[in-house]
Amino acid sequence: MTVTLEQRADAFRRLDEAKLTFARRDWFPGTSGNLSIKLSNDPLQFAVTASGKDKTKLSPEDYLVVDGESRPVEPTTLKPSAETLIHAVVYKRIPQAGACFHVHTVWNNLVSELYFGQRAFSIQGQELIKGLGIWEENARITIPIVENFAHIPTLAAAIEKVITPDVPGVLIRNHGIYAWGANDFEAKRHLESFEFLFEYHVRWLQLRQTAVSLTHPQ
Repeated sequence: MTVTLEQRADAFRRLDEAKLTFARRDWFPGTSGNLSIKLSNDPLQFAVTASGKDKTKLSPEDYLVVDGESRPVEPTTLKPSAETLIHAVVYKRIPQAGACFHVHTVWNNLVSELYFGQRAFSIQGQELIKGLGIWEENARITIPIVENFAHIPTLAAAIEKVITPDVPGVLIRNHGIYAWGANDFEAKRHLESFEFLFEYHVRWLQLRQTAVSLTHPQ
């Protein structure tokens, strides 16, 4: 399949929309994070954020198109995000994924550290679990957590081992979350749902500890 200029431009426009939405929430501290939208399955090609760009702004050189090996498909001076290989792993492992978003927040970092010992974080009975496409009553969601390997191929391999079509996300210890969906709208909804659940859980732990301290002062 040949990716047309119109498809490329449309993917870049949709990445602009997602990027600015997340930037307004301060989800890209220090130029961190990366976003991608898949353009074709065979061969695998996707639009991805360029490395080192200020994601609070728009420019003509914010994105490029890469192949399944994370290599640019056309001559460019831009470099793909260092973690582009992880996006490629998601698209290969979860063929129905059409967009993949990665952000760094305090809440997802706290949850990844708190529950790294279990290598997963679970939460049950929260309404926002429906935002992940899970509609069972009193549903439970479990998102895997992997070690934050500095060597990106090692990190990508660790993620490949634990992700499944059933849970549209993975946490990296003290690093951030990757969330995906069939398209950019769904990936955004999944990411927002995860972030709500993380923040709720950490705040609930804080309130519970405060209540215990008030009830049983030392």
